[in-house]
Amino acid sequence: MVPPEQLPDLPRNSIHIVLDNLRSAFNVGSIFRTADAGAAAHLHLCGMTAYPPHLKLAKTALGAIDYVPWTHYAETVEAIDALHADGIPCIAVEAEDDAANYVDFEWPSPVAIVFGNEVRGVSPDVLERCDACVRIPMHGFKNTINVATAFGVVFFEVLRRQGALKS
Repeated sequence: MVPPEQLPDLPRNSIHIVLDNLRSAFNVGSIFRTADAGAAAHLHLCGMTAYPPHLKLAKTALGAIDYVPWTHYAETVEAIDALHADGIPCIAVEAEDDAANYVDFEWPSPVAIVFGNEVRGVSPDVLERCDACVRIPMHGFKNTINVATAFGVVFFEVLRRQGALKS
């Protein structure tokens, strides 16, 4: 593995990721890996969300913690407020009845995508600060999927929409 300080600068896509109190360090590690695969701009790790150094996170991140810029915030609203101050809209991914389908949504660029706790979802105080809410349609008996999986689905749709997946 090449040490991070020896790597060339990598152009980053204009997608920020906000993780609102995720319980599982393994999910966070998986999100780090996927964020690296898509050259995300920044991970905003909030509240009880695991952040480096963390053994379980490192186990699933497989080194991606060294390649993806990240910041930890004690409270998710701090991250939302900082992103808004930089003019970046925040879009929550949540199973709300009035949420837009993520494939029909007009994704802004830059954008911050907010993912919530594996059980409780995006917290109400964070949801009310978000500029919009999208959902992934569910056709089975469960109304949600794993947060790391949901991240991959939405993240790569936004990358596709921004033209970042072209060779």
